[in-house]
Amino acid sequence: MTTTMTEPDASAAPASERGRAGSPWRRLLEQRFLPLVVAGYLACRFFSFVVISLVAGHQDPGGIPRGPEDGVQPGYLDMTRVWDGDWYRRIVEEGYPDVLPRDEQGELQQNQWAFYPLFPMLVRALMTVTGGSFGLVASSLALVLGTAAAAVMAVLLRDRVGPFVALCAVLVYAASPPSPTLQLAYTESLAMLLLTGFLLAVSREKWGVAIALALLTGLARPIAVPLGLVALVAVIWRWRDRADRPIGRGEYAAMLGALVACGVSGLMWATYAGWRTGIRSAYTDTMATWRAEGEIHPFTPWFKNAGYALGDTAGPLLVVVLAGLVVLGFAGPWAAGLGPVLRTWSLGYLLYLGAVLDPWTSTYRYLLFLFPLAVVAIGGGWARTDPRAREFRFTGLRTVVLVGLGLAWQVWWIWELLRIIPPADNPI
Repeated sequence: MTTTMTEPDASAAPASERGRAGSPWRRLLEQRFLPLVVAGYLACRFFSFVVISLVAGHQDPGGIPRGPEDGVQPGYLDMTRVWDGDWYRRIVEEGYPDVLPRDEQGELQQNQWAFYPLFPMLVRALMTVTGGSFGLVASSLALVLGTAAAAVMAVLLRDRVGPFVALCAVLVYAASPPSPTLQLAYTESLAMLLLTGFLLAVSREKWGVAIALALLTGLARPIAVPLGLVALVAVIWRWRDRADRPIGRGEYAAMLGALVACGVSGLMWATYAGWRTGIRSAYTDTMATWRAEGEIHPFTPWFKNAGYALGDTAGPLLVVVLAGLVVLGFAGPWAAGLGPVLRTWSLGYLLYLGAVLDPWTSTYRYLLFLFPLAVVAIGGGWARTDPRAREFRFTGLRTVVLVGLGLAWQVWWIWELLRIIPPADNPI
Protein backbone atom coordinates (compact mmCIF):
# COMPACT_ATOMS: atom_id res chain seq x y z
CA MET A 1 0.00 0.00 0.00
CA THR A 2 1.35 3.44 -0.87
CA THR A 3 0.82 6.55 1.19
CA THR A 4 1.47 10.26 0.90
CA MET A 5 4.46 11.70 2.67
CA THR A 6 2.47 12.34 5.84
CA GLU A 7 0.14 9.44 6.23
CA PRO A 8 1.53 7.20 8.96
CA ASP A 9 1.77 3.46 8.59
CA ALA A 10 0.27 1.97 11.75
CA SER A 11 2.69 -0.93 11.56
CA ALA A 12 5.56 1.52 11.85
CA ALA A 13 4.50 2.69 15.31
CA PRO A 14 6.64 1.51 18.22
CA ALA A 15 5.56 -1.75 19.81
CA SER A 16 4.93 0.01 23.11
CA GLU A 17 2.50 2.40 21.43
CA ARG A 18 0.67 -0.40 19.63
CA GLY A 19 0.53 -2.37 22.87
CA ARG A 20 -1.19 0.50 24.60
CA ALA A 21 -3.88 0.75 21.95
CA GLY A 22 -6.40 -0.95 24.21
CA SER A 23 -5.67 1.14 27.32
CA PRO A 24 -8.39 3.55 28.53
CA TRP A 25 -6.06 6.54 28.09
CA ARG A 26 -5.18 5.49 24.57
CA ARG A 27 -8.81 5.02 23.61
CA LEU A 28 -9.72 8.40 25.11
CA LEU A 29 -6.90 10.09 23.24
CA GLU A 30 -7.86 8.54 19.91
CA GLN A 31 -11.62 9.04 20.30
CA ARG A 32 -11.51 12.53 21.82
CA PHE A 33 -8.29 13.81 20.35
CA LEU A 34 -9.53 17.15 18.99
CA PRO A 35 -11.76 17.94 22.01
CA LEU A 36 -8.74 17.36 24.27
CA VAL A 37 -6.59 19.61 22.09
CA VAL A 38 -9.19 22.38 22.08
CA ALA A 39 -9.78 22.09 25.83
CA GLY A 40 -6.05 22.31 26.55
CA TYR A 41 -5.60 25.25 24.20
CA LEU A 42 -8.53 27.17 25.67
CA ALA A 43 -7.30 26.49 29.20
CA CYS A 44 -4.06 28.26 28.29
CA ARG A 45 -5.99 31.12 26.72
CA PHE A 46 -8.08 31.45 29.89
CA PHE A 47 -4.87 31.70 31.91
CA SER A 48 -3.71 34.50 29.59
CA PHE A 49 -7.09 36.21 29.94
CA VAL A 50 -6.79 36.23 33.73
CA VAL A 51 -3.24 37.59 33.70
CA ILE A 52 -4.03 40.26 31.09
CA SER A 53 -7.10 41.32 33.09
CA LEU A 54 -5.02 41.65 36.26
CA VAL A 55 -2.25 43.56 34.51
CA ALA A 56 -4.86 45.89 32.97
CA GLY A 57 -5.48 47.19 36.47
CA HIS A 58 -1.88 48.45 36.51
CA GLN A 59 -1.93 49.92 32.99
CA ASP A 60 -1.57 53.69 32.72
CA PRO A 61 -4.71 54.89 30.88
CA GLY A 62 -2.47 57.19 28.85
CA GLY A 63 -0.90 54.16 27.20
CA ILE A 64 -4.19 52.99 25.67
CA PRO A 65 -4.86 54.39 22.18
CA ARG A 66 -7.95 56.62 22.38
CA GLY A 67 -8.13 55.81 26.08
CA PRO A 68 -10.01 53.07 27.94
CA GLU A 69 -13.48 52.14 26.71
CA ASP A 70 -15.02 53.06 30.08
CA GLY A 71 -13.05 56.31 30.14
CA VAL A 72 -11.45 55.49 33.49
CA GLN A 73 -9.38 52.33 33.94
CA PRO A 74 -8.19 49.98 31.19
CA GLY A 75 -9.72 46.52 31.06
CA TYR A 76 -9.03 43.30 29.19
CA LEU A 77 -10.48 44.48 25.86
CA ASP A 78 -8.43 47.67 26.03
CA MET A 79 -5.27 45.60 26.41
CA THR A 80 -6.13 43.52 23.34
CA ARG A 81 -5.99 46.53 21.02
CA VAL A 82 -2.62 48.07 21.91
CA TRP A 83 0.57 48.17 19.82
CA ASP A 84 -0.11 46.66 16.37
CA GLY A 85 -3.75 46.28 17.36
CA ASP A 86 -4.12 50.04 17.05
CA TRP A 87 -2.78 49.92 13.50
CA TYR A 88 -5.38 47.33 12.60
CA ARG A 89 -8.03 49.56 14.16
CA ARG A 90 -6.88 52.41 11.92
CA ILE A 91 -7.14 50.16 8.87
CA VAL A 92 -10.66 49.12 9.87
CA GLU A 93 -11.75 52.72 10.37
CA GLU A 94 -9.66 54.62 7.80
CA GLY A 95 -8.33 52.09 5.30
CA TYR A 96 -4.93 52.53 3.65
CA PRO A 97 -3.55 55.95 2.63
CA ASP A 98 -3.36 56.79 -1.07
CA VAL A 99 -0.41 59.07 -0.34
CA LEU A 100 2.46 57.91 1.85
CA PRO A 101 2.68 60.21 4.92
CA ARG A 102 5.85 62.25 5.36
CA ASP A 103 7.05 64.75 7.93
CA GLU A 104 8.14 68.32 7.26
CA GLN A 105 11.61 67.12 6.25
CA GLY A 106 10.13 64.70 3.74
CA GLU A 107 10.95 61.60 5.78
CA LEU A 108 8.51 58.75 5.33
CA GLN A 109 6.45 58.00 8.45
CA GLN A 110 5.14 54.71 9.79
CA ASN A 111 1.77 53.92 8.24
CA GLN A 112 -0.83 51.23 7.55
CA TRP A 113 0.86 49.76 4.47
CA ALA A 114 3.13 47.67 6.70
CA PHE A 115 0.11 45.63 7.82
CA TYR A 116 -1.63 43.03 5.70
CA PRO A 117 -5.36 43.45 4.97
CA LEU A 118 -7.11 40.10 5.48
CA PHE A 119 -7.48 40.26 9.27
CA PRO A 120 -8.83 43.85 9.40
CA MET A 121 -11.16 43.05 6.48
CA LEU A 122 -12.67 40.18 8.46
CA VAL A 123 -12.91 42.35 11.58
CA ARG A 124 -14.66 45.15 9.72
CA ALA A 125 -17.17 42.71 8.22
CA LEU A 126 -17.97 41.22 11.63
CA MET A 127 -18.25 44.66 13.23
CA THR A 128 -20.77 45.61 10.56
CA VAL A 129 -22.81 42.47 11.19
CA THR A 130 -22.65 42.43 14.99
CA GLY A 131 -22.27 46.08 15.90
CA GLY A 132 -19.51 45.12 18.33
CA SER A 133 -16.53 47.29 19.20
CA PHE A 134 -13.17 46.79 17.54
CA GLY A 135 -11.59 45.39 20.69
CA LEU A 136 -14.37 42.87 21.26
CA VAL A 137 -14.66 41.70 17.65
CA ALA A 138 -10.94 41.59 16.86
CA SER A 139 -9.95 39.74 20.03
CA SER A 140 -12.86 37.29 19.72
CA LEU A 141 -12.02 36.59 16.08
CA ALA A 142 -8.37 36.03 16.99
CA LEU A 143 -9.39 33.59 19.72
CA VAL A 144 -11.61 31.58 17.37
CA LEU A 145 -9.02 31.51 14.59
CA GLY A 146 -6.30 30.56 17.04
CA THR A 147 -8.37 27.68 18.38
CA ALA A 148 -8.99 26.42 14.85
CA ALA A 149 -5.26 26.73 14.12
CA ALA A 150 -4.43 24.64 17.19
CA ALA A 151 -6.79 21.91 15.97
CA VAL A 152 -5.25 21.86 12.48
CA MET A 153 -1.77 21.90 14.01
CA ALA A 154 -2.69 18.91 16.15
CA VAL A 155 -3.85 16.91 13.13
CA LEU A 156 -0.72 17.92 11.22
CA LEU A 157 1.51 16.69 14.05
CA ARG A 158 -0.57 13.59 14.79
CA ASP A 159 0.07 12.34 11.26
CA ARG A 160 3.79 12.33 12.04
CA VAL A 161 4.44 11.72 15.72
CA GLY A 162 1.19 10.23 17.01
CA PRO A 163 -1.66 11.68 19.07
CA PHE A 164 0.09 11.83 22.45
CA VAL A 165 3.13 13.77 21.27
CA ALA A 166 0.90 15.99 19.10
CA LEU A 167 -1.29 16.88 22.08
CA CYS A 168 1.74 17.60 24.26
CA ALA A 169 3.35 19.78 21.57
CA VAL A 170 0.20 21.85 21.11
CA LEU A 171 0.02 22.41 24.87
CA VAL A 172 3.63 23.62 24.95
CA TYR A 173 2.89 25.95 22.02
CA ALA A 174 -0.33 27.21 23.65
CA ALA A 175 1.47 27.98 26.91
CA SER A 176 4.51 29.65 25.34
CA PRO A 177 5.39 33.20 26.47
CA PRO A 178 4.10 35.05 23.35
CA SER A 179 0.97 32.91 22.98
CA PRO A 180 -1.31 35.64 24.45
CA THR A 181 -0.82 37.32 21.05
CA LEU A 182 -3.20 34.65 19.73
CA GLN A 183 -6.11 36.35 21.51
CA LEU A 184 -5.17 39.96 20.79
CA ALA A 185 -6.10 42.16 17.82
CA TYR A 186 -3.14 40.74 15.93
CA THR A 187 -2.91 38.66 12.77
CA GLU A 188 -0.94 35.77 14.32
CA SER A 189 -3.99 33.54 14.80
CA LEU A 190 -5.18 33.95 11.22
CA ALA A 191 -1.70 33.44 9.81
CA MET A 192 -1.19 30.34 11.95
CA LEU A 193 -4.44 28.83 10.68
CA LEU A 194 -3.45 29.47 7.07
CA LEU A 195 0.08 28.20 7.64
CA THR A 196 -0.91 24.94 9.33
CA GLY A 197 -3.61 24.40 6.72
CA PHE A 198 -1.09 24.90 3.92
CA LEU A 199 1.43 22.54 5.52
CA LEU A 200 -1.27 19.90 5.97
CA ALA A 201 -2.47 20.36 2.39
CA VAL A 202 0.94 19.95 0.75
CA SER A 203 1.72 17.03 3.05
CA ARG A 204 -1.41 15.24 1.90
CA GLU A 205 -0.85 16.39 -1.68
CA LYS A 206 -4.03 18.45 -1.80
CA TRP A 207 -2.53 20.88 -4.26
CA GLY A 208 -5.71 22.83 -4.99
CA VAL A 209 -6.24 23.55 -1.30
CA ALA A 210 -2.58 24.54 -1.00
CA ILE A 211 -2.97 27.03 -3.86
CA ALA A 212 -5.95 28.72 -2.21
CA LEU A 213 -4.28 28.89 1.20
CA ALA A 214 -1.02 30.22 -0.25
CA LEU A 215 -2.87 33.07 -1.94
CA LEU A 216 -4.81 33.89 1.23
CA THR A 217 -1.57 33.87 3.20
CA GLY A 218 -0.29 36.54 0.85
CA LEU A 219 -2.99 38.81 2.29
CA ALA A 220 -2.29 37.88 5.90
CA ARG A 221 1.44 37.46 6.54
CA PRO A 222 4.73 37.97 4.65
CA ILE A 223 5.90 34.34 4.81
CA ALA A 224 5.63 33.37 1.15
CA VAL A 225 9.36 32.71 0.70
CA PRO A 226 9.60 29.84 3.22
CA LEU A 227 6.19 28.60 2.03
CA GLY A 228 7.56 28.41 -1.49
CA LEU A 229 10.52 26.38 -0.25
CA VAL A 230 8.13 23.98 1.49
CA ALA A 231 6.05 23.61 -1.67
CA LEU A 232 9.18 22.92 -3.71
CA VAL A 233 10.32 20.16 -1.33
CA ALA A 234 6.82 18.64 -1.32
CA VAL A 235 6.77 18.61 -5.12
CA ILE A 236 10.22 17.01 -5.29
CA TRP A 237 9.15 14.39 -2.75
CA ARG A 238 6.07 13.58 -4.82
CA TRP A 239 8.14 13.41 -8.02
CA ARG A 240 10.55 10.94 -6.41
CA ASP A 241 7.59 8.63 -5.74
CA ARG A 242 6.36 8.73 -9.35
CA ALA A 243 7.45 5.13 -10.08
CA ASP A 244 5.07 3.74 -7.47
CA ARG A 245 2.41 6.40 -7.94
CA PRO A 246 2.42 7.81 -11.48
CA ILE A 247 1.74 11.52 -11.81
CA GLY A 248 -0.90 12.60 -14.29
CA ARG A 249 -0.96 15.85 -16.24
CA GLY A 250 -3.56 17.29 -13.92
CA GLU A 251 -1.42 16.70 -10.85
CA TYR A 252 1.66 18.12 -12.58
CA ALA A 253 -0.36 21.25 -13.33
CA ALA A 254 -1.61 21.43 -9.75
CA MET A 255 1.90 21.09 -8.33
CA LEU A 256 3.13 23.83 -10.65
CA GLY A 257 0.16 25.91 -9.56
CA ALA A 258 1.15 25.54 -5.91
CA LEU A 259 4.65 26.80 -6.66
CA VAL A 260 3.33 29.72 -8.69
CA ALA A 261 0.78 30.57 -5.99
CA CYS A 262 3.57 30.90 -3.43
CA GLY A 263 5.41 33.26 -5.75
CA VAL A 264 2.30 35.35 -6.36
CA SER A 265 1.61 35.34 -2.62
CA GLY A 266 4.95 36.93 -1.94
CA LEU A 267 4.45 39.72 -4.46
CA MET A 268 0.76 40.60 -4.39
CA TRP A 269 0.64 42.93 -1.38
CA ALA A 270 3.80 44.86 -2.23
CA THR A 271 2.60 45.16 -5.83
CA TYR A 272 -0.81 46.44 -4.77
CA ALA A 273 0.75 48.96 -2.37
CA GLY A 274 2.96 50.24 -5.18
CA TRP A 275 0.04 50.52 -7.60
CA ARG A 276 -2.23 52.21 -5.07
CA THR A 277 0.31 54.82 -3.92
CA GLY A 278 2.13 55.28 -7.20
CA ILE A 279 5.44 54.39 -5.53
CA ARG A 280 6.73 50.97 -6.51
CA SER A 281 8.68 50.48 -3.26
CA ALA A 282 5.88 51.72 -0.99
CA TYR A 283 5.69 48.51 1.04
CA THR A 284 9.41 47.99 1.60
CA ASP A 285 9.94 51.71 2.25
CA THR A 286 7.19 51.62 4.87
CA MET A 287 8.64 48.50 6.49
CA ALA A 288 12.01 50.23 6.71
CA THR A 289 10.50 52.98 8.89
CA TRP A 290 10.30 50.44 11.71
CA ARG A 291 14.04 49.72 11.45
CA ALA A 292 16.54 51.42 13.71
CA GLU A 293 18.61 52.60 10.73
CA GLY A 294 15.66 53.25 8.45
CA GLU A 295 16.86 50.58 6.01
CA ILE A 296 16.51 46.81 5.66
CA HIS A 297 19.81 44.93 5.88
CA PRO A 298 19.66 41.11 5.75
CA PHE A 299 21.19 39.26 8.74
CA THR A 300 23.36 42.12 10.06
CA PRO A 301 20.86 43.43 12.68
CA TRP A 302 21.15 40.14 14.59
CA PHE A 303 24.88 40.63 15.07
CA LYS A 304 24.63 44.37 15.72
CA ASN A 305 21.89 44.05 18.33
CA ALA A 306 23.63 41.13 20.03
CA GLY A 307 26.88 43.09 20.06
CA TYR A 308 25.08 46.07 21.56
CA ALA A 309 23.61 43.92 24.34
CA LEU A 310 26.50 41.54 25.09
CA GLY A 311 29.63 43.02 23.58
CA ASP A 312 31.25 43.02 20.17
CA THR A 313 32.67 39.51 20.57
CA ALA A 314 30.29 37.65 22.87
CA GLY A 315 27.13 38.92 21.17
CA PRO A 316 27.81 37.80 17.58
CA LEU A 317 29.35 34.56 18.85
CA LEU A 318 26.16 33.80 20.78
CA VAL A 319 24.08 34.40 17.63
CA VAL A 320 26.20 31.91 15.67
CA VAL A 321 26.03 29.31 18.46
CA LEU A 322 22.27 29.64 18.91
CA ALA A 323 21.65 29.47 15.16
CA GLY A 324 23.80 26.36 14.94
CA LEU A 325 22.00 24.69 17.83
CA VAL A 326 18.57 25.37 16.35
CA VAL A 327 19.60 24.08 12.92
CA LEU A 328 21.07 21.00 14.58
CA GLY A 329 17.85 20.59 16.53
CA PHE A 330 15.83 20.24 13.34
CA ALA A 331 18.45 18.40 11.29
CA GLY A 332 19.30 15.64 13.76
CA PRO A 333 17.63 12.21 14.14
CA TRP A 334 15.65 13.54 17.13
CA ALA A 335 13.58 15.50 14.59
CA ALA A 336 13.25 12.78 11.93
CA GLY A 337 9.63 12.14 12.86
CA LEU A 338 8.65 15.63 11.74
CA GLY A 339 9.05 14.64 8.11
CA PRO A 340 10.38 16.70 5.18
CA VAL A 341 7.61 19.30 5.11
CA LEU A 342 7.87 20.43 8.74
CA ARG A 343 11.65 20.25 8.79
CA THR A 344 11.83 22.35 5.63
CA TRP A 345 9.36 24.86 7.02
CA SER A 346 11.30 25.18 10.29
CA LEU A 347 14.71 25.65 8.70
CA GLY A 348 13.35 27.86 5.91
CA TYR A 349 11.47 30.07 8.35
CA LEU A 350 14.58 30.44 10.53
CA LEU A 351 16.58 31.54 7.48
CA TYR A 352 13.78 33.93 6.53
CA LEU A 353 13.74 35.50 10.02
CA GLY A 354 17.49 35.91 9.88
CA ALA A 355 17.24 37.73 6.57
CA VAL A 356 14.32 40.08 7.22
CA LEU A 357 13.92 40.57 10.97
CA ASP A 358 15.42 43.35 13.04
CA PRO A 359 15.44 41.40 16.32
CA TRP A 360 14.06 43.03 19.41
CA THR A 361 11.12 42.39 21.73
CA SER A 362 8.80 41.47 18.83
CA THR A 363 10.97 38.43 18.11
CA TYR A 364 9.02 36.47 20.73
CA ARG A 365 5.82 36.41 18.72
CA TYR A 366 7.58 35.72 15.43
CA LEU A 367 8.84 32.49 16.99
CA LEU A 368 5.25 31.25 17.40
CA PHE A 369 5.41 30.05 13.80
CA LEU A 370 8.31 27.78 14.73
CA PHE A 371 5.81 25.48 16.46
CA PRO A 372 7.54 22.21 15.36
CA LEU A 373 10.24 23.13 17.86
CA ALA A 374 7.81 22.08 20.60
CA VAL A 375 7.93 18.50 19.32
CA VAL A 376 11.72 18.44 19.47
CA ALA A 377 11.79 20.14 22.88
CA ILE A 378 9.64 17.44 24.50
CA GLY A 379 11.69 14.67 22.88
CA GLY A 380 8.85 13.54 20.63
CA GLY A 381 10.48 14.03 17.25
CA TRP A 382 12.12 10.63 16.85
CA ALA A 383 10.98 8.50 13.94
CA ARG A 384 8.16 6.24 15.09
CA THR A 385 10.26 3.17 14.26
CA ASP A 386 13.01 4.39 16.61
CA PRO A 387 13.02 2.75 20.08
CA ARG A 388 13.60 6.20 21.60
CA ALA A 389 10.12 7.19 20.45
CA ARG A 390 8.70 4.94 23.18
CA GLU A 391 9.64 7.12 26.14
CA PHE A 392 6.16 8.48 26.80
CA ARG A 393 6.84 9.13 30.47
CA PHE A 394 9.74 11.46 29.72
CA THR A 395 7.72 13.19 27.01
CA GLY A 396 4.92 13.84 29.47
CA LEU A 397 7.33 15.07 32.13
CA ARG A 398 9.04 17.45 29.73
CA THR A 399 5.64 18.73 28.66
CA VAL A 400 4.60 19.50 32.24
CA VAL A 401 7.88 21.34 32.87
CA LEU A 402 7.73 23.37 29.63
CA VAL A 403 4.07 24.26 30.08
CA GLY A 404 4.79 25.46 33.61
CA LEU A 405 7.78 27.51 32.49
CA GLY A 406 5.80 28.93 29.58
CA LEU A 407 2.92 30.07 31.76
CA ALA A 408 5.31 31.68 34.24
CA TRP A 409 7.15 33.42 31.41
CA GLN A 410 3.81 34.64 30.07
CA VAL A 411 3.33 36.66 33.25
CA TRP A 412 6.61 38.45 32.60
CA TRP A 413 5.78 38.91 28.89
CA ILE A 414 2.40 40.47 29.63
CA TRP A 415 3.72 42.70 32.41
CA GLU A 416 6.87 43.86 30.65
CA LEU A 417 5.90 43.92 26.96
CA LEU A 418 2.12 44.07 26.56
CA ARG A 419 1.74 46.73 29.25
CA ILE A 420 2.66 50.18 27.95
CA ILE A 421 4.51 52.74 30.05
CA PRO A 422 4.08 56.15 28.34
CA PRO A 423 5.54 57.96 26.54
CA ALA A 424 7.44 55.05 24.94
CA ASP A 425 8.09 51.39 25.58
CA ASN A 426 9.27 48.14 23.98
CA PRO A 427 6.52 46.78 21.69
CA ILE A 428 5.35 43.22 21.33
